[in-house]
Amino acid sequence: MILLLQFFLAHILGDFFLQRNKWVASKELQKWRSPYLYLHVFIHFTLILLITWKGSFWKVALLIMLSHLLIDGIKLQYQKPTTLRAWFFIDQIAHLVVLFFVWSLYEQVSWNYAAIATPRTLIISTAILFVLKPASLITKIAISKWTPGTNARSGPHEIVVIESLKDAGEWIGFLERLMILIFILLGKWEGVGFLLAAKSVFRFGDLKEPKETKLTEYVVIGTFLSFFIAILTGIVTSQLLSMF
Repeated sequence: MILLLQFFLAHILGDFFLQRNKWVASKELQKWRSPYLYLHVFIHFTLILLITWKGSFWKVALLIMLSHLLIDGIKLQYQKPTTLRAWFFIDQIAHLVVLFFVWSLYEQVSWNYAAIATPRTLIISTAILFVLKPASLITKIAISKWTPGTNARSGPHEIVVIESLKDAGEWIGFLERLMILIFILLGKWEGVGFLLAAKSVFRFGDLKEPKETKLTEYVVIGTFLSFFIAILTGIVTSQLLSMF
């Protein structure tokens, strides 16, 4: 496991600390022709040797360097301005998969999949999936009859449009319910109180005008229902886990 952590440390340093913005711009412009692409992967090669402190490790470091070059090159070749975010995550996941694969081969790790597919793993996985999309859909359907209009009049001739980031509310719900579940499973109930207080400050602080009463009530109902589902799921999950 120490070796895997060393690989991960080398990756973090090479990709996020020792790569300048000028290098990134050059790679995106010149792609395979950019000298910074090859300098970047060579830095990864050097970091692995330095962090592991094994000169005989050069074959493993070379394999990781070449895989890093291939992954980065493919990303640079096919990414577009509209797909930069997607390719960033694809790139990082691919690098981590390679590091994990090389580590498992070098350490000759044997995987017992029967030990992974335990009742506890099934319970936790089901709970995590439930507080994401199903809980979001349940909350949305439950409060749909109170959905406020998107326009609010602030004067006889002026209409104020309530704007929001696309899918932001759904993602906020995903994160808050997931964090609540984690806090409960860890026995840190104070974290749930902190989340509720933080959301009250950031979300309800902007809903103070009399004309926004309906919107305020809608947000409060949605928030408390989302919290209730997550808390109930956490309690049920904890009880089920205590049986195994």
